[in-house]
Amino acid sequence: MTAMELGIYTFGDVSDGDDAATTLRNVLERVRLAEEVGLDYVGLGEHHRAEYAISSPATVISAALAQTSRIRVGSAVTVLSTEDPVRVYQQFATMDAFSGGRAELLAGRGSFIESYPLFGADLEDYDELYDEKIQLLLALDDAGAHDESITWSGRFRPALRDAVVLPRPADVTGRGRHLNLALATGGNPQSSVRAAVLGLPINYAIIGGRPSQFAPLASLYRREFRARAAFPTATPAVTLSGFGFVGADARSAREAFYPYWHRSMSAIARERGFAAPNKITFEATAAPDGAYAVGSAQEVADKVVRTHGAVGHTRQIFQMDVAGMPQVEQLRAIERLGTEVKPLVDAALAAA
Repeated sequence: MTAMELGIYTFGDVSDGDDAATTLRNVLERVRLAEEVGLDYVGLGEHHRAEYAISSPATVISAALAQTSRIRVGSAVTVLSTEDPVRVYQQFATMDAFSGGRAELLAGRGSFIESYPLFGADLEDYDELYDEKIQLLLALDDAGAHDESITWSGRFRPALRDAVVLPRPADVTGRGRHLNLALATGGNPQSSVRAAVLGLPINYAIIGGRPSQFAPLASLYRREFRARAAFPTATPAVTLSGFGFVGADARSAREAFYPYWHRSMSAIARERGFAAPNKITFEATAAPDGAYAVGSAQEVADKVVRTHGAVGHTRQIFQMDVAGMPQVEQLRAIERLGTEVKPLVDAALAAA
């Protein structure tokens, strides 16, 4: 039997009339419900813009872990390029320790660049920043797992000399005192190879097209992982993330989700000079072979199972709160994801 984990993720999209405080309380309510209905994971992302309430994901993750007992909670993503890896390690090791190993760190470059000027990083160093910081984070993780100090030097932060970076993560069977760390990508082949060489899980963000288009990347990742992974005992793992919404039926799900999707995509299109989104594009991408899992419980379950057949992933997470969809709609969709979609997926994969 192939196990499939299901969950949700959010950047804390702010609804009309709400403030950041209300949005954050709503996010935590959704986390608690996700656990109650049997979902496996919640991701909390990072942005530094007025339309999003989560700029400090570690703070919100900590609150979410403190209010739950089983579900895993992680970043989606931590923009490592503009963070200090030492502080990131300490934050996630702390959360991992007090939650009994439930904290997850998803490191990436981010889909926006507002954090670069905010934290004094130069976009001309885009690749070098990420390369150096992921290497430092991994060095910290290795030192912590072996209760060792670390000596390190680089371009973008002061050197470390026999530094003891505390605390350590939880001691979890199967991963010891390592952080639960994965890499995020939008589909760059080099990122797939990077994650494989480092022996880390990977998360593919699917924002359009067809999920099956990621099958070659997942195959590349697994092939390179088995041939070159730095940690021979590690296991390749693929997560897919993208838009999703579960309604009472296909029509109501699409009618509920479309206006908020259109608002969000229109804002991004204006900002980046993309073609304006429209209903035709939405319907095509929400079709059975499209990237969006928007429909009835059966339709969403069928899409997860069909995508698994193509990509072989073991976790799929959905962003439901795009452009601040009302809380009551999100709560209903989360409940359906846990109580209706998940049993259908489990049954289908068990029978395969």
